[in-house]
Amino acid sequence: MSEKVRILVVGLGNMGLSHARAYLRMDGFEIVGLCSRKATSMDLDAIYDGIPRYNDYEEALATSKPDAVCICTYPDTHADYARKAFSAGADVFLEKPIAETVEEARSVVAMASEMGRKLVIGYILRHHPSWSHFVEEAHKLGKPLVMRMNLNQQSSGDTWTVHKNLMKSLSPIVDCGVHYLDMMCLMTRARPLKVHAIGARLSDEVATDQYNYGQLQVTFDDGSVGWYEAGWGPMMSETAFFIKDVIGPKGCVSIVATEQADPDRASDDIDSHTKTSALRVHSAHLDGAGEFAKGDEIINMEDEPGHDDLCLREQQFFLDAIRSDRDLSDHMQDAINSLAIVLAADKSVKSGEIILLD
Repeated sequence: MSEKVRILVVGLGNMGLSHARAYLRMDGFEIVGLCSRKATSMDLDAIYDGIPRYNDYEEALATSKPDAVCICTYPDTHADYARKAFSAGADVFLEKPIAETVEEARSVVAMASEMGRKLVIGYILRHHPSWSHFVEEAHKLGKPLVMRMNLNQQSSGDTWTVHKNLMKSLSPIVDCGVHYLDMMCLMTRARPLKVHAIGARLSDEVATDQYNYGQLQVTFDDGSVGWYEAGWGPMMSETAFFIKDVIGPKGCVSIVATEQADPDRASDDIDSHTKTSALRVHSAHLDGAGEFAKGDEIINMEDEPGHDDLCLREQQFFLDAIRSDRDLSDHMQDAINSLAIVLAADKSVKSGEIILLD
């Protein structure tokens, strides 16, 4: 396929517009429509002038007749919008999570496979060179692994509004957790067995059946264990909001994020969610005197891609998957696995029980 892929962008928040900017930078895509509930009245950058706008998704599909659809709406629409795109003959780039339930996620993946359409899920960390290196270093530590990760966000203003809207569909440990549980699954390449989680509702602005802080523990069939924590809101601490740490029999590797010490870098800054700055690699090997045989190694990560550049890499992967007819079976199954873990965690918070995974 040498002609441009005609793409419709649905959802014009931070992620949707980041992906739209990526399409404008690429020769392989042509944006044939921008869609959101208020797209026609939005004040967008001049770079989008001349691109048709739609307030209704079904109208946008029928009128623009895209080859592909980029879905960046709230999670409660993901499965339905993806199915409608497949039915219209389009490939799909779908922001995480695939759906609100594992059953729905499986049905979306099944439909993509049955109809021969490409489905790429927006796991942005998979396209980050430093995170890829982090996973590679974790593979050298032996088994089992102990994986500790969190992403707490002290939010206010528009960001807190976004977080409250997101919590109408899912909790912080589900929304953000799929990224980091995906990394844990890549590190272990093992089957998750059970999940236990706890949570707390820290604001009257959060619905009584929801919570804006949660943490989970997951056990894998190779003996590895993972811990993940996420919280949103104006009450969250800016201390230790970014922990990315993996321990194994042979040592450990940690992300060292210097942004944490920057008073001007807030935890709800989207760029701070992926920046690594450096990896600190520690060897557990002892010498004859019982002392460490060598000091820690610091692997500096220079010229790291920013958020828009990472979105560009995701869309380059999507374009290649379409043009080269890549087999995305593992990619789609990994997305189901990470979703299953965080949804089990959500169930555990609400039931107080340990959840066994299929």
